[in-house]
Amino acid sequence: MASLRASAPLLEAYLRYLESERLPFTIPGHKQRTSTLDPDLGAVVDADVPLYGGLDEIKLTNQTLAHAESLAAELWGANLARFSTGGSTHANQAVILALGKPGDRVAISRTAHRSVLSALVLAGLEPLWMSPSIDHATGVPIGIPITELERVLPENPIAVLLTEPGYLGTISDLPILISTAHERSIPVIIDAAWGGHFGFNPRLPQHVLELGADALITSVHKALPGYSASALLLARTTYLDRARLEQGFETTHTTSPAGAPLASIDGVRALLETRGSELLGALIDAVQDFKKEVQEEFDPPIFLGESDFQPGRFDPCKIVLRANQLGASGVEIEKRLLDQAIRVEMADRDTIVFLATLVDTHQTLRELAAHLIPILKDVQSTPRPSATALSWAVKPVRGSSMRDAYFAKTEMVLAPDAIGKISADLVAPYPPGVAVLAPGEIITSEIVQGLASAKAAGVRIAYATDSTLETYRIVK
Repeated sequence: MASLRASAPLLEAYLRYLESERLPFTIPGHKQRTSTLDPDLGAVVDADVPLYGGLDEIKLTNQTLAHAESLAAELWGANLARFSTGGSTHANQAVILALGKPGDRVAISRTAHRSVLSALVLAGLEPLWMSPSIDHATGVPIGIPITELERVLPENPIAVLLTEPGYLGTISDLPILISTAHERSIPVIIDAAWGGHFGFNPRLPQHVLELGADALITSVHKALPGYSASALLLARTTYLDRARLEQGFETTHTTSPAGAPLASIDGVRALLETRGSELLGALIDAVQDFKKEVQEEFDPPIFLGESDFQPGRFDPCKIVLRANQLGASGVEIEKRLLDQAIRVEMADRDTIVFLATLVDTHQTLRELAAHLIPILKDVQSTPRPSATALSWAVKPVRGSSMRDAYFAKTEMVLAPDAIGKISADLVAPYPPGVAVLAPGEIITSEIVQGLASAKAAGVRIAYATDSTLETYRIVK
């Protein structure tokens, strides 16, 4: 098997640096010699190589990063590519800061990740929420319908922000959404954190730049085998200002980027370019065989699949188990798997998400099946109807701007007393990290009761000042 380093300039620079003799008098302070002080600490930090004075000279004389980014832009068909060591969170913030000025409005999917909402606060932009359609058979969101975009267009949004694919692998009808926005010269920015593998095998959906989107943000450490917090921003500049994009990126990025995430982005790009179709085809086959093996043990359909949705509207690599079909608790199944050292990406009462990536094989998925099948048989009971998680179903009620609520004076009140008040917090079950409450929204009895039920079922409540939900932080 040919090495990737010859076709990945950042990966080559990273490895070459570790192979070379050097006597640095620059940061990072570990100087790759901390093992002389403590072997355990050295095991963590001594393979750390910086961009400045590591992958390139201090003055970036060799332009190694720029070269690698140009290769990514070419592969995805973009005018601009930037590598982030701050995850999709950073890339989302960079793009959103580049869109407009405080007070401008953006049309945004309610299934957006919290990082997008935080970016709106930073930029002072106001959301025009678009709610997803819900598939009644499965209870999952199936994307933003064109009627939702048409509903908010009269309010003159400066951009459309979508999250595609959704956390459960479903995808909106993107061509019609993109073309409708472009008819008004409105850019479409897509947080494709879970869709970095799209477009590299004919059995997968196209990536969103192929469909005409203006910006694609993706995590290289989620569906792809990159370093933690590595992410990729790709953009076309027909409707976006390149200078503002660069400014937004640099404003929100660290000035001391670590080399390992950068090198991994470059290496993953080279892997997709040289072997992506082959590896993804094998992954799709392995996932299909896994689902078939497990499904054969049960009568009701227990996995989401492509046949549940319109063609091209579901990620075939996604493994989503419908625990409700077995009358079981997804959280209880997760606990039993943890007892056997198996971790899942997400579990709530009705759903479990198993993340399969390029490094998974028939063997790893057969091993998962061998552990999973006995657990499912043991917990199986009477099937429950499909329910829609609060994250997908909530209808936000605006009380003030997000930014005003974020910076307002606040106080903590008991949950019953919070009903009818304006939230100062972003509250979300995690995973998926999709807001049930955003700053500036009215706290309703439905939200208080729904969040309490989610917590009681074992779901972690993230980002709330009081994660017990006994109290809520409200605008004073």
